[in-house]
Amino acid sequence: VIGAGPAGMSAAAVAAQGGLRVLMLDEQPRPGGQIYRNVAQNRGQRGYLGKAYAAGAELVDALDHLRITFEAGATVWRLDKGPQVTWSQGGLSRTTPATHVLLATGAQERPAPFPGWTLPGVMPAGAAQILMKTAGMLPKHAVLAGSGPLLYLIAAQMIDADCPPQALVETQSSHDMLSALRHLPHALFGAPTLLKGLSLITKIRAAGVPRYTAASDFCATAKTNGDIAFSFRAKGRDEFLTCGLLLTHQGVIPGTHITRAAGIAHEWNAAQGAFQPKHDLWGATDQPGLHVAGDGAGIGGAEAAAAAGELAALNILSQSRHFSTDNRNQRAARARATLFRARAIRPFLDAAYPPPAEILTPSDETIVCRCEEVSAGAIRQAIGEGAQGHRQIKTSLRCGMGPCQGRMCDATLRGLLNEGRVNRPISPPRARSPIKPIALGELAVLSPPQEDPA
Repeated sequence: VIGAGPAGMSAAAVAAQGGLRVLMLDEQPRPGGQIYRNVAQNRGQRGYLGKAYAAGAELVDALDHLRITFEAGATVWRLDKGPQVTWSQGGLSRTTPATHVLLATGAQERPAPFPGWTLPGVMPAGAAQILMKTAGMLPKHAVLAGSGPLLYLIAAQMIDADCPPQALVETQSSHDMLSALRHLPHALFGAPTLLKGLSLITKIRAAGVPRYTAASDFCATAKTNGDIAFSFRAKGRDEFLTCGLLLTHQGVIPGTHITRAAGIAHEWNAAQGAFQPKHDLWGATDQPGLHVAGDGAGIGGAEAAAAAGELAALNILSQSRHFSTDNRNQRAARARATLFRARAIRPFLDAAYPPPAEILTPSDETIVCRCEEVSAGAIRQAIGEGAQGHRQIKTSLRCGMGPCQGRMCDATLRGLLNEGRVNRPISPPRARSPIKPIALGELAVLSPPQEDPA
């Protein structure tokens, strides 16, 4: 199991209980993923993170099983047919074969470039939330800007921690909300999630946090005292705010580097504006021995991820002849119902909080590739000179060749390549191993494959 978030933890527990030996690999020092980061260590502490966060401790506890081996600080950088997994840990790389591999690598925040987004003091809201979970560091004198439910959650957590945001600047408009209403009847199957969202908005209003909607034209500049001067337009008016931190968020997208490197077929999800790996109802892909589950297979949230992980594990147990297909189907009924309810709200959220055009096709002066400092204008010029895809842009500008390997610029680069096209999304480039930076010394002393843990 690659990834120790809700999907990976749920799958590992179900597989181990069913009789399989499980090797779980995760880059972090403890299981939990991004949503439940450090949850076991925060028991009874940092109550401002909420009950939904604390509930993740149950998934962590379920990993305490004789047939589960959890390897912390393990960075998977290669996945070969077989399947065979290679990962780096403590400065050494190891390779092991497996009967089945579940990819539960989760999501990443959607890159949201605008002039000034690379300045010190401007950071993704999700990164700030991780600091709240791991170190108890609270974002003070902060403005939250962007779109999506995570903004409301972080704002509510900041309020409960007695450091409310200075303002909430949202890009979604009343038109977006009206467009989302057609999905409301189906979203009512996930009524608890809707009610939770309404309670967060109510808390923000009660705390008196100023809210700006239909915001656009974000621009951040650094002041001499280290503060951020943040300008934008909201409902036709120019607005200016000064803050110590500017926390931005425009939703999340599946992290697909490893699935693309593994040769799994991908498909375009127009509602979410992202590619995701193709898979069946059990998470099985077109590559033998490979399953996917969780937000890395399509955004659905923590509850949906845990249910999808359980379904994938049940299918793997069935393929391993630990029980029959009929038994698998019977055991899957509850997880299927949970998955349906958890995903019911997703079309409503996708329509209500779409990514604004300005982050997909930003202004010419905006830096798109942070690693190589490539601007949108330079990319447009290369396209005008004949570049037709990622490879040509990479060759001429080095866009996507930095340490992030395109994770922070690929979505925007695709938007610029698609500029002026209709319903013709440019496919993402095939990711190549190593999918994470690795030292040459590790390659030189790479250990031979270990015994199959499954």
